[in-house]
Amino acid sequence: MVHPAFYHLLIYTVIAVALIGVLLLAAWWLGAKRPSFGKQRPYESGVIPESSARLAWPVPFYLVAIFFIIFDVEAAFIFAWAVAWDILGLAGLIQITLFVVILAAGLVWLWLKGGLDWGPSRERNADFSQSLRKSPK
Repeated sequence: MVHPAFYHLLIYTVIAVALIGVLLLAAWWLGAKRPSFGKQRPYESGVIPESSARLAWPVPFYLVAIFFIIFDVEAAFIFAWAVAWDILGLAGLIQITLFVVILAAGLVWLWLKGGLDWGPSRERNADFSQSLRKSPK
């Protein structure tokens, strides 16, 4: 037997999805459909762009941020498991062990692929300087 609260959640979800669909359909139907050069140009806070915004720069900051998020979420899961370890028993231990092994395997794979090599390297610096020379201006 399904709890009556789930029916309320289902009705709320259906209404939310229908409202989003109606608003998207209204925006498409009422929106302008005549593209022009001025409308297609990128808008950079009132400054007319002079070149492409896509630059071939390394992005180790973003990699660090993504790794932090992944391992922060892992820590949150492990903390939640540690709080309830006596309730979860052996099945919970097996599940958290599998979770940590999968994440460790992903970290090893990333390490072997060179995703953690951020320091200066002659090969990477040479590749980067060559990509800058080849980029159109």
